[in-house]
Amino acid sequence: MWSAALSVPAAQSLVSAAVTAPSLHNTQPWRFRLSPDGTAFDVRAEAHRGLRHIDPTGRALHLSVGCAVLNLRVAVARVGRVPVTRLLPSPGEPDLLATVRLGGPVRGMVAARLYEALWHRHSSRLPFFDVPIPTAVLTELAEAAHSEGAMLSRPGPRDTDRLLRLTWDAERRNTADADRAVESRRWVHGPDGGSLGLPPGVLGPQDFRERIPLRDFGAHRHPADLAARPFEKCPSLAVLSTAHDRRADWLRAGQALERVLLTATAHGLRASLLHQALEWPDLREQLLPGTDGHRAHAQMVIRLGYGPQGAATPRRPAGRALDSGVLAVAR
Repeated sequence: MWSAALSVPAAQSLVSAAVTAPSLHNTQPWRFRLSPDGTAFDVRAEAHRGLRHIDPTGRALHLSVGCAVLNLRVAVARVGRVPVTRLLPSPGEPDLLATVRLGGPVRGMVAARLYEALWHRHSSRLPFFDVPIPTAVLTELAEAAHSEGAMLSRPGPRDTDRLLRLTWDAERRNTADADRAVESRRWVHGPDGGSLGLPPGVLGPQDFRERIPLRDFGAHRHPADLAARPFEKCPSLAVLSTAHDRRADWLRAGQALERVLLTATAHGLRASLLHQALEWPDLREQLLPGTDGHRAHAQMVIRLGYGPQGAATPRRPAGRALDSGVLAVAR
C-alpha cells in the first residue's frame, strides 16, 4: 500500500493551494489538520468565521469549504497522488466537513491545467466585453459541474433579466437590513480590523447604470471610468444547482463551483459570483422555478465573460489555516 507521509513543507504547500478558493465575503471559513501519520487532511469549518445574519443555515459556508476541498484535491493530484475524499465523515463532529486522504500514485497529469488556473482565478467585478463564449467552452463548463454532482444551466435572455431583477431585489434588501449591513461592513475590512476582508480598493467600480447587480460594499463609484468601459449589454449568466439541498449537496456544489471557475480560468474567462438572491429563501426559490414537478436547488449564480482579470483578495497564510500541533508529530 502507498503510504508515504507528507513533510511539513509539502503539507503547507498543499494548503496554500487550497486556500486560494473563493468564499463569501472572503471569510475563509476553513481549517486543515494533517493526520498524525501525515497521509490525510481533515477539513473543518471555522464557525466563528461564518456569517450569522447573511448565511444563518451555513449553506454558503459549506460551499466555500467545498471550493477549498476541490483545490486541495487538485493540489494532491498535482503532486502525483490520488485524492480520496469523504464528505461529512463523522456524524458526531459537525464541524468536520471532509477528509482528503492521499492515495496511491495518480496516472497522468490531468490536474496540471486546473492547478495552474487556481493561482490565477480571481473574481472580477469589472465590466466584461460583449464577446460570446464559444459553445464548446460552455459545454466543458457544464461537464465540469456534472463531474462533481451538480448541474450548470444557462438562462435565455428573458430568464437572464429575471435573475438580474431578483439579484437587484436581494441587494436592496441587504442594504436595508441593519444586521446584514453591519455584518457585511465588518468583513469588508476584516473581522479583527486587519486586512483579510474585502478592501474597497480591490472591488472595482460599481455598475452605476444598474445593469449588473454587483454587491455594493460601499466602494466609491467611478462614473468617468465606467463611461469609458461600460458593462456588457447582455451578461452571460449560469446557475449552479443540485438535485437535493442537504449539507453534503452544499459541499458538492462548492466543489463543482470551483471546478467550473478553474475550468473557465483555464479558458481565459473571468467570473463574478452573484450570491445575493440566494441569501433570501423566497428569492432563492424563484431562481430556478420547478418544471414537471421537479425542482432543482440553486446554489450559485455565476457571471462569465472575457475582460479584466480582477484583483486577488488577501488570504491567511497557510500556516494559520493549518493546525500546527499535528505537524509537530509529522516532522
